[in-house]
Amino acid sequence: MSDAKKNYLFSSESVTEGHPDKICDQISDAVLDEIFRQEIESGDVEAAHCACETFTTTGMILVGGEIRTNAIINVDQIVREVVDSIGYNDADFGFDCNTCAVISTLHGQSPDIAQGVDEAYDVQQATKDGSDKYDLTGAGDQGIMFGYACNETKTLMPMPIYLAHRLAEKLTEVRKNGTLTYLRPDGKTQVTVKYEDDKPVGVTTVLISSQHADGIDIQGQMKPDFIEHIIKPVFEAEGVEFNDDIEVLVNPTGRFVVGGPMGDSGLTGRKIIVDTYGGMGRHGGGAFSGKDCTKVDRSAAYAARWIAKNIVAAGIAEKCEVQLAYAIGVARPLSVFVDAFGTSKYSQEQLAAAVNKVFDLRPGAIIDTLQLRRPIYRLTTNYGHFGRELPEFTWEKTDRVDELLAALAE
Repeated sequence: MSDAKKNYLFSSESVTEGHPDKICDQISDAVLDEIFRQEIESGDVEAAHCACETFTTTGMILVGGEIRTNAIINVDQIVREVVDSIGYNDADFGFDCNTCAVISTLHGQSPDIAQGVDEAYDVQQATKDGSDKYDLTGAGDQGIMFGYACNETKTLMPMPIYLAHRLAEKLTEVRKNGTLTYLRPDGKTQVTVKYEDDKPVGVTTVLISSQHADGIDIQGQMKPDFIEHIIKPVFEAEGVEFNDDIEVLVNPTGRFVVGGPMGDSGLTGRKIIVDTYGGMGRHGGGAFSGKDCTKVDRSAAYAARWIAKNIVAAGIAEKCEVQLAYAIGVARPLSVFVDAFGTSKYSQEQLAAAVNKVFDLRPGAIIDTLQLRRPIYRLTTNYGHFGRELPEFTWEKTDRVDELLAALAE
């Protein structure tokens, strides 16, 4: 690493559950959850596959994609329940769960894709080698996935995206609990953090844009309300200083009455940076929502975060990025790359060797270890798939710290 100090500003954004793209993510994952819920009851959950996409625009929601399931999916009911729970249940808000059109074009999964998942390309060789059942389940697609962790926050997430998510959560909370009755479901947050010598030293700017009722005084009412009820409580809870030097921007255009699908179209998978690390670290390009866990876009990205977080939690590195690569129908990853950005005493080769020893990165093993065949996915869609230490988020556990340290000590 260069001896030169790395001083810079870095910004990340989050969005609320009423953002058009997030409406679509939630619907796609609600369909996936319903498939898992019914297939768990029937005892055939391993046979269920889903790749569900959603599109929304003014007055309409379209659900499409491919699924393989014995479950009976009432798409119309799922869509209306999701939209209602978000808060779009009044025509005055620009979108109404009761009157919007719902169109479904879901169809069966391609048999060419299914055969690679059901019986991996390397199954014959695996059988000859005496390998276990996880060699018999291939990756649901080719691709590269990244996971990232750093010691900037208590959940080992980058500070800009972590704070942006917490502000977006609070923005939704004060809308739903009635603290700020003029708020509407659509909203975005953004946080700029100052780094000195590659370490966060403070926040320079907070930007919040929120849909609101007509006739609200943005600077005279909304901005003070946001500082008092959203920004200050979040900063206090996270141990971040709020002072007069922080620039606070609220609805910079001056008006945000038209929002949600009436203001902009929405599409599943269009907030991949919001969903991951806010632009800190790299991204393989694959979205999460609507995809079952045989799709390595999702399961391997969760595994990569799990690995990176355990490495940082173990004190092996101050920050860490993990890349995994897969081929469709092949169980074992093509490559495992670990980068500690010069913050570890171990080489990239040593870190990768330890990861390969401690973590089984075949899709079937990831699915079983992280318990990914459960109806937990709508919960992931808002405020980040990572950095939320909920019981359902098994990939946030730091349960391999001792094994990693032991592997590196050999």
